[in-house]
Amino acid sequence: MNIGFIGIGIMGRPMAKNLLKAGYALTVYDKFAQFDDLVALGAKPGTSNKDVAAKSDLIITMLPNSPNVRDAVLGKDGVIDGAKPGTIVVDMSSIAPGAAQEICAALKEKGIVMIDAPVSGGEPKAIEGTLAIMVGGDEKAFATAKPILEKMGSSVVRVGDIGAGNVTKLANQIIVALNIAAVSEAFVLATKAGVKPEAVFNAIKGGLAGSTVMNAKIPMILDGNFKPGFRIELHIKDLQNALDTGHALNVPLPLTANIMETMQALKTDGMAVNDHSAIVRYYEKLAKVEVRK
Repeated sequence: MNIGFIGIGIMGRPMAKNLLKAGYALTVYDKFAQFDDLVALGAKPGTSNKDVAAKSDLIITMLPNSPNVRDAVLGKDGVIDGAKPGTIVVDMSSIAPGAAQEICAALKEKGIVMIDAPVSGGEPKAIEGTLAIMVGGDEKAFATAKPILEKMGSSVVRVGDIGAGNVTKLANQIIVALNIAAVSEAFVLATKAGVKPEAVFNAIKGGLAGSTVMNAKIPMILDGNFKPGFRIELHIKDLQNALDTGHALNVPLPLTANIMETMQALKTDGMAVNDHSAIVRYYEKLAKVEVRK
């Protein structure tokens, strides 16, 4: 099977590398990023989104937000102009569920199938090939795509029809953001009280308060390492999609709104491109203490 990969960013690059390692024939393209390293590993360079689609049986898109996916798929020289009927588009971006449904409907008119398959795990798990992948869409298309997705993720679960993958991702992003906030608030308290944060981490990580989020983010915080695996500005985008979706469904999301404002404050302080573990810096600033080794 010939696979197209559009979107060679922090996440897309290691994901594409894992497909190459698995032996798949890959055509890659990103109008904003270089992909010479992937070509050196055996990928074929595409010249446009349309060109990638024309050369592929299945196309993966991994882009920042809804407008980027809409442009790559439905815009000028887009996937829709190059893809053959029966082609499967797997959008692995994190976008608004409604946008996924709209793009899918436009593709369906051309006989092209789309599933949404956003991911969780950030850059480290993208590199490892152990992402959690949440899929919405046609069951037959999912069955075709699943072996490919399993080369990039350790968990690949279909959760419903088109858009359901992104609804699940929004739920995931709410939980992750609030988990980081809770961890940050707790460790700032412990540090201010004079208890070593590393000792607190070792004491509680095996109990009910332990979590994948805490295990991933506390070592970064203790080292003062806020190099992005997942940028605050991208988490803001996801939370905005969650709030918009909640408002459209008449679902109040007060905790989501609160952490959104925390992230907006960090963005104002110049931390938009930091990892979302930098949420701790908001609490550190309030308490005038740093959670470090």
